[in-house]
Amino acid sequence: MLKLITNKPVAIYDIEATGVNPRGDRIVDLAIVVIKPDGKREQFSWRFNPDRPIPAEASAIHGIYDKDVKFSPKFRDKAQEIARVLTDCDLAGYNLLHFDIPMLAEEFLRAGVPFTTEGRRVIDAQRVFHKREPRDLSAALRFYCGELHMGAHGAMDDVLATIRVIEGQFEKYKDLPREIAELDRYCNPRDASWIDTTGKLKWADGEVVINFGRYAGRKLKDLAKSEPNFLKWMLNKSFPRDVTDVIEEAVKGKFPTPPPAPAAPPPASTEED
Repeated sequence: MLKLITNKPVAIYDIEATGVNPRGDRIVDLAIVVIKPDGKREQFSWRFNPDRPIPAEASAIHGIYDKDVKFSPKFRDKAQEIARVLTDCDLAGYNLLHFDIPMLAEEFLRAGVPFTTEGRRVIDAQRVFHKREPRDLSAALRFYCGELHMGAHGAMDDVLATIRVIEGQFEKYKDLPREIAELDRYCNPRDASWIDTTGKLKWADGEVVINFGRYAGRKLKDLAKSEPNFLKWMLNKSFPRDVTDVIEEAVKGKFPTPPPAPAAPPPASTEED
């Protein structure tokens, strides 16, 4: 039982989407459990056709593919129904403040259905987690080494503490990679199609395409012609240098050369031993 003292229903909800950009992405799955002050629960769930292809990387996370939503309603078709479920409810979830609330608000805005958090109390379980279980260097040193970080935020003390933490992680996790290239891949998983380290740009059929936001999947060459202001916007934002280097060249009409195709494996030998 949820041991929460409240005089209003609490709607705990979660969203799966085509991505993490509230303005550019769309909800594909929404689940809500409304808990009444007397403890009674009501469950609701909807699956939506986002009116656009679901990126493969998003499907890999939530397991929802284009074929699964082909005949599902659009969010706008259910917006009034969802708004009724949320009427007079406070809100709860995990990472609600950074993701689920902005995403839901944008969908309601596009559907023309009023929705606001004004007057609603919001419980974010992630905030509770981070406040009670800090994820800073001092907390890591306590967790892995049972030591207090007496010189926190002094540069050398932090370096030495980090070394102790890494040693403690190797000790605690016996399967943690020891070889540095393998450990790099573990810490920084990177799709082979990415052009930059954060995956904002990627290769698709020999072309550079945008891999985030409203223009996800669009060719950089096409955007340089039809949406030059978008590229200028990217240059004015705090994107990593390996992204802006490519964009600066694209504004000049210059684009990266596609990487060579991987070599075909040698044919199997037909000679008998």
